[in-house]
Amino acid sequence: MNRSSLIRGLLALLVLAGSAYVVLTAKPELGLDLRGGTQIVLEAKDSETVKVTKEVTDKATQVLHRRVDALGVSEPTVTRQGDNRIIVELPGVQDPREAAKVIGKTAQLTFHEVLNIAPEKPAKPAKGDLWLADDGGQGFLQLAKPAMTGELVSGADGRLDPQQPALGWFVEMNFKGDGGKIWAQITGKAACEPVNTPKRQVAIVLDNEVISAPQVDPNGGNQLCNVGIGGGNTTISGNFTEASAKDLAALIEGGSLPVPVEVIDQRTVGPSLGKDAIQASATAAIIGLALTAIFIIFVYRLVGLMAVLGLIAYAGMSYAALTLLGATLTLPGLAGFVLAIGMAVDANVLVFERAREDHIAGRTDGLRRSLRSGFQNALSAIADSNITTLLAAGLLFFLAAGPVRGFGVTLSIGVIASLLSALVVTRVLAEFFVSRKFVLKRPALSGIAGHGRFRVWLESRRPALMDHSKRWLLISLAVIAVSVAGIVVRGLNLGIEFTGGRLIEVSTTQPITPDQARSAVAEAGYPTAIVQASGSDDITVRTGTISDDEAVKIKEAIGRIGGGAEQIRNESIGPSLGEELRNKGLIALGIALLAQLIYLAARFRWTYGAGAVLALVQNVAVVVGVFAWTGKPIDGIFLAAVLTIIGYTVNDSVVVFDRIRETRSARATDNLANVIDTAIVNVLPRTVNTGISTLFILSALLVLGGDSLADFSLALLLGILVGTYSSNLTASPLLLELERRYPAPPPRPKRKEVDRDAQPDRGAVV
Repeated sequence: MNRSSLIRGLLALLVLAGSAYVVLTAKPELGLDLRGGTQIVLEAKDSETVKVTKEVTDKATQVLHRRVDALGVSEPTVTRQGDNRIIVELPGVQDPREAAKVIGKTAQLTFHEVLNIAPEKPAKPAKGDLWLADDGGQGFLQLAKPAMTGELVSGADGRLDPQQPALGWFVEMNFKGDGGKIWAQITGKAACEPVNTPKRQVAIVLDNEVISAPQVDPNGGNQLCNVGIGGGNTTISGNFTEASAKDLAALIEGGSLPVPVEVIDQRTVGPSLGKDAIQASATAAIIGLALTAIFIIFVYRLVGLMAVLGLIAYAGMSYAALTLLGATLTLPGLAGFVLAIGMAVDANVLVFERAREDHIAGRTDGLRRSLRSGFQNALSAIADSNITTLLAAGLLFFLAAGPVRGFGVTLSIGVIASLLSALVVTRVLAEFFVSRKFVLKRPALSGIAGHGRFRVWLESRRPALMDHSKRWLLISLAVIAVSVAGIVVRGLNLGIEFTGGRLIEVSTTQPITPDQARSAVAEAGYPTAIVQASGSDDITVRTGTISDDEAVKIKEAIGRIGGGAEQIRNESIGPSLGEELRNKGLIALGIALLAQLIYLAARFRWTYGAGAVLALVQNVAVVVGVFAWTGKPIDGIFLAAVLTIIGYTVNDSVVVFDRIRETRSARATDNLANVIDTAIVNVLPRTVNTGISTLFILSALLVLGGDSLADFSLALLLGILVGTYSSNLTASPLLLELERRYPAPPPRPKRKEVDRDAQPDRGAVV
């Protein structure tokens, strides 16, 4: 065994051992769309005195974290995103109304002496007077200027005294700094007033709303007059329930936000949706990968089995990398892995097909040297296709937002893992086993000693595809025209992620029709809502911007005619955020495409880039057109599917172009049409085998993956089928026509290099 093989073997062992350890000892972070709960995105706004900066938003994040912790939610997270956004995740919370009310309070927490009470607010209050509605609904309180702010409160908690349960729930409040002294002053002054009079009260105000106005010890007479309640803590009692006591404590303890915040995005996912999505995805993935494994082993025999082991290693490495990086796995993020699985299969298929060619043509001596030659000759195409995909993934991460950004992360991790699995793990295993004596005696067992039936059939037919190059281009243009017509005639059904609004999905106990649900929603006061069926017993309702209470009203209206309704998901996105997600996604997509095409032009020639552009346009246009004609939603998951399709198409085009360039260099005097035909014949088996392998996975996801992944799987199925056509019969014909009009100087034939290490196999290598 030579030194390079030893290094690859040790590297493979280290990678597999490290991945196995992480897989067995750690768990990745699941997004709320997979585990259920509520996510609220807040945007900080400039106030009259404070401008939003990264530091100000960090302070607001700390305040919100205290408020969320006081709610008692299990494992909440509060993180800053960018300079002015805060993401709050509340696992398990299905009714976000109270949580949003508590964490969204924005103004300064202040404590006031109460001067008077009136049934109505004065029509023309005196200058400087502050009149606010009493928290008990008894009228309006006239308040003095703030005596102190929430900055002097160190903590608050809702409690129930087990020694005196008759007292009920109360709120205990602790002070810091001069807070206890100031509290003693204002309560001492109030204690001098008669019991049950307004001046006996102290008002606690948040966001210009009186959240509590307790009397100072109404049973203690004037004992606290001019003394007040000191000692650094106090209690607020009243007709509290457990929930109201804890909510008031959360508001008090949270303190003041330095700037106002606005809810711009709110998503609630039912526990059943996340659980079902994980189970369905896992089942579909197992079945799809099993079918893929059987197919790869059937076509490529022993080396195919090694490729399957490499795919298992890929899954472990991807899982481990996600866990170590602390990345959050979401439903759209699964799209990145689908493409990466296809690329991992594709890299192996490229190598095996090149190894077959070299072995059958006699360019190498022995199975092991043929396999080595296959890895070396396929490296250029593998590198080009993966670099273009990584370019797109990196730009999507830095430029996009929302689910598209998560797609970029998982795609990047998946591509790197697929390269390691194909070029290190699979190579080490395949080189070792094809050198064994039992394989050398039975070369057909290796899988690289002869071409497959499809390749043999193509070799015998030698179709002159480029004799009809203009015909293929006309077909492509006609398909694009029909697709664009669908977009123009039917329009795009943009999801609320791009338009803003509210999307509610519920599952009813008894099946109901969309018409029945539509009537119920209209009677509830929302006649313009879009009501559709989703799955067997699910109903989706899409409206403009409405409140959480209105969303509950719609759910209850459907539940009344359906014998009850369970919330599956509830999403609310502000129009500004929807526009931002749409614009950022399109900008990231455009820049990613431009970067890929610049790379293709640099690696090949501008005529190749033009062919790749038309193939991309055709592929994307067909998928978008089908969704337009059928009225399917264009949302974040669909955008992830389109990005996957683009990556697949570019990858496919790069493989074809790489073989055209190589064939043209070796046969510089041949007609370009013949060169392209030969290149297509050489790579088409690889394209078909890779496509079939990926189709197994996607078909399983389409049938078993549930509603969440059905549209995503459908888009990818269309993309792969059209992509197989476009990379061969759209990109290549356009390349031929452009080269006829703008010919490049003929390349010089390469000098044949001598393989100094070429020696016949002498049995097993030790």
